Amino acid sequence: MKKIWYRLWQWTWGFPQTFLGFLLYLWNYSHKHYDYFGACVTEWKSDNCVSLGMFLFVSEKAGKRVLVHEYGHTVQSMVLGWTYLLIIGIPSALWEHLYYWKRYRKRNRRSYYSFYTESWADLWGYRVTEDIFL
Repeated sequence: MKKIWYRLWQWTWGFPQTFLGFLLYLWNYSHKHYDYFGACVTEWKSDNCVSLGMFLFVSEKAGKRVLVHEYGHTVQSMVLGWTYLLIIGIPSALWEHLYYWKRYRKRNRRSYYSFYTESWADLWGYRVTEDIFL
């Protein structure tokens, strides 16, 4: 029953990111997929990981920590709904991919997970799944 509510919530309140995730899921349909606490996980060959609504895309090499972290982003999606992409998605993508922020993290010895979008995802992922990854 929890999975039904989780998915219904993602497809209504979190529609924009879930719809984008569904399109990416279709694009990567030939890859391995499995369920993780109601989320649809796709393992792909990319080193990048991304969460869009109830759809998680993780590297084939990703471990439990990454899976729990990405699931935390799905919880953020449930909390923030339609504003998720503005508050979490775009800042997170910029923090990860912009050269300026990569250089900043390296120069200041800052973890990727120290940014508010990422530390919050870690917190939610652990609290909801109770999976220990540290």
